[in-house]
Amino acid sequence: MSYGSEPLTCGASNILPTDKDMYKLTDSVPYLLNRAGVRIAEVFAQRIAEDNISVPMYRVLAMLRERRESTLGDLADVVSVEISTLSRLVGNLAKRKLVSRTRPEDNGRIVIVRLTEQGEALTERLMPLAVELESTAVQGLSEEEVRALKSALRRMHANLSAISSKGKPAD
Repeated sequence: MSYGSEPLTCGASNILPTDKDMYKLTDSVPYLLNRAGVRIAEVFAQRIAEDNISVPMYRVLAMLRERRESTLGDLADVVSVEISTLSRLVGNLAKRKLVSRTRPEDNGRIVIVRLTEQGEALTERLMPLAVELESTAVQGLSEEEVRALKSALRRMHANLSAISSKGKPAD
């Protein structure tokens, strides 16, 4: 991908800058995404702090509620954390009896993580806070705009997933 003189386009519009002289940090997609994401995470962290749960811990619990069980590797990908970080998070959640960890007899290399009853109860109690915060974040957007936003964010993630951590296309 080149960022030279060829304009980057989205649909039929030339809405992205074509050179460094036109670039404004405060109008860039990565900046705006990060700014919104950081603010959402800050507010949510404040709301769940009394339960001694971090935002990444909540994401693990919420994902396990959706999937019922998951391997550490799959969870790391969906929750967007390094597996070593996730392993510590899951260990902390297991000590608090919010999740259980098991290794299948036929494959001791993988770890299966599941919500416990206590984890399910906590997740059920915290989810309305997440729903309320999401509603606040998209206030003033129509249902169609919210659907389009979610679709665009998924597409952006897929576009960027095709790039390795070194900024080159993945093999």
